[in-house]
Amino acid sequence: MTDLPYFTDDHGRVREIVRHFADKEVRPIAREHDENSRFPWQTVKKMGELGFLGAPWPEVLGGAGMDYTSYLIIIEELAKVDASHAITVSAHTTLGTSPIMNFGTEEQKERFVPHLATGRVLGGFGLTEAGAGSDAGGTQTVAEEKSDHYVLNGAKLFITHAGVGEILLVTARTKSNGSKQSGGITSFIVTKDTVDLEETRALGIGHAEELVKTPGVRAGKKEDKLGWRSSDTRELILEDAIVPKENVLGEPGKGFVNFLKTLDSGRIGLGALSLGIAEGALNESVAYTSQRKQFGKPVASFQGVHFQLADMATEIEAARHLVYHAAWLLQNGKPYKREAAMAKLFASELAMRAAVTAVQLHGAYGYTTEYPVERMMRDAKVCEIGEGTSQIQRIVIARHLLGDIVPNLGS
Repeated sequence: MTDLPYFTDDHGRVREIVRHFADKEVRPIAREHDENSRFPWQTVKKMGELGFLGAPWPEVLGGAGMDYTSYLIIIEELAKVDASHAITVSAHTTLGTSPIMNFGTEEQKERFVPHLATGRVLGGFGLTEAGAGSDAGGTQTVAEEKSDHYVLNGAKLFITHAGVGEILLVTARTKSNGSKQSGGITSFIVTKDTVDLEETRALGIGHAEELVKTPGVRAGKKEDKLGWRSSDTRELILEDAIVPKENVLGEPGKGFVNFLKTLDSGRIGLGALSLGIAEGALNESVAYTSQRKQFGKPVASFQGVHFQLADMATEIEAARHLVYHAAWLLQNGKPYKREAAMAKLFASELAMRAAVTAVQLHGAYGYTTEYPVERMMRDAKVCEIGEGTSQIQRIVIARHLLGDIVPNLGS
């Protein structure tokens, strides 16, 4: 990897630790867990012990005290081997924990973050609904205010960790004022048992006794997905869920705005994950074409293969700059919304191109589960959909270009 000014010797050490873990612990189980759509509890526990699940959070709250760049390196290196492990870290950290760190009270941070940062429990983020995907302002889940609590009713779809997570952040409409995107959407912290309670307790994961569970919150059906198959994705159901007012996250009515801010940083994480998939595809392609012979010589010796590998490597280098530049902006307190969208857009579409090219270079073998490139191709597709589709990223970028020219485009 070409050295970039964003990286220090400490970042290099983090990369080596994660790379070793991914190669020795994740690679041997990735194929089986993908085939069986089984959540990798044992390796997730190890990731918690190594600090991967609390990388950017302060040590006083149970985190590893790393910087944001180190956190992205963890995601990137895991994704080179298995995207499901990478999205587990990303969804838990950016979506399931960062809103508490960014918008929560000190009491909420002290109560919830140590559980999350140490990896004792997993976190999740419930925004998407049947009628609220790209149009997240269309939230229909409602929260009725009572004397000392809210009663939530609704359902969230495609929620990462809805089944295996115990601390989840959800949005609900607390009032309706006719404006769909600013109509009183509030965010809440809810808690539940994992669906794999016996397995997690056997591994020493989960703190069911310490976390007061939110009545009326449960996981729905597990999705049978094309990719990210060992990542847990389910419906999250809220039926007369009783949420105490001390679990309101951020200012009431600002949940929509705060969750959009969370998605901005999440796009950088998904950019790093996409970058990792592309790098993994290139690594597998170089290894395979170097040893596979046709017409009496390695496939890698043919000029047409040279061109494909060179294009992949060049685009990967461009994606690396985009992702880590956006990360540098975030880490240094500078505006990064446009750059995050650019990084996510370019890297996710690159991941798809690189994975398809890798399958082509592997020939018929690439279409079998014997080699990991077919899994990479399946895993890459959702990168163009999650955290805002490629079309949404282009809208975000265009608004930054045209906002002064066409003010009604908004931000």
